[in-house]
Amino acid sequence: MNTSETLQRFEETAQHYLLELDSFSLEQLQYTPQEDEWSLGQMYLHLVNSALYMHLKNIDVCLQPNGETGVKTEAGTAIFNLGSFPPMRIQVPPSPQYTPQQPTSKEEIVEGLNAVIRKMREIEPTVGKSTGPSTVSHPRFGALNAGEWFSLIEMHYRHHLLQKERLKHAIAD
Repeated sequence: MNTSETLQRFEETAQHYLLELDSFSLEQLQYTPQEDEWSLGQMYLHLVNSALYMHLKNIDVCLQPNGETGVKTEAGTAIFNLGSFPPMRIQVPPSPQYTPQQPTSKEEIVEGLNAVIRKMREIEPTVGKSTGPSTVSHPRFGALNAGEWFSLIEMHYRHHLLQKERLKHAIAD
């Protein structure tokens, strides 16, 4: 899939998140089904924050001349060959660095999603033309180039649709 197709698929998924957001109150977005689980709002902020402060920043680093080069891990090779994350839950132990705060408003989430969409649109032409070998290492997937970081954002948003559905049902119960 080329970067313009990836961008289109990402925008469709992000629009789905935005449309679904309309049907939840702030209280529902802050509801945690179990103590060790995120709320729906935390999941939304995780998507925004990981894209803005990790994925997109790493794309910028990869686009710089004379960057580092490295190799992908077996897990990284597998998800890029598959074109998606496996349909399973991935749990990371709670930590102040990783666990998102509860949203303070729906507007905060909407603004964040729109910022990611805007930045994805802005960087896509550059990523699409990038042929540089520079990579930045992902903690689990190893060395990823600019195009792979770009694709990872789309795959990550798509992967969390499963969690969104599970949390949506927990709110309704």
